[in-house]
Amino acid sequence: MGTKASVGKPNVAGAVFVAPVGTTLPATATESLNSAFKNLGYVSEDGVTNTNGPEVSEIKAWGGDVILSPYSGKKDEWKLKLVSVLNPDVLAAVYGPDNVSGTLASGVTVRANSNEPPSMVWVIDMICSDGEDTAAKRVVIPNGKVSGLADIVYKDSDAVGYEITIAALKGDSAFGYDSHKEYMKKTSGTSGSNG
Repeated sequence: MGTKASVGKPNVAGAVFVAPVGTTLPATATESLNSAFKNLGYVSEDGVTNTNGPEVSEIKAWGGDVILSPYSGKKDEWKLKLVSVLNPDVLAAVYGPDNVSGTLASGVTVRANSNEPPSMVWVIDMICSDGEDTAAKRVVIPNGKVSGLADIVYKDSDAVGYEITIAALKGDSAFGYDSHKEYMKKTSGTSGSNG
């Protein structure tokens, strides 16, 4: 196993894909995605951030000593900024498919309302490299819901984008009830020896 650090870069063929829940999920880092997946184009230079830590509560004894820290849950959230704002698939992912109609050529209508967005399947593809070895890495979120949308800023010195938070909810039994899975596969390089 290598001891070098790695960076995560987007796959040149696309980095973030979305499909309706129930779409056949990939089970490896490199297999082709089902045709139902839509490519959401560019993500901002900030990349993708995953918050995936346990939530604990502290129980204190008289006097203030912490005597127990029971596990109360685990949040699995993904944050990213989609910057291909003219892509109707991006708009549908952000606002919900029922709130977006038309094409860019004929005219697109986006409805902003309080309707709850549907859960969708999200796939994030990237390439990881440590200078010697390169591997494809794929994150599969079988039940992801847009749970947050940051302020949308329109100005001439920055790219317009939709900075969203995706809540990765528990998957079904076929997915092992996991909120997401990560797959990696070496695509080039030397070996897996210590370096």
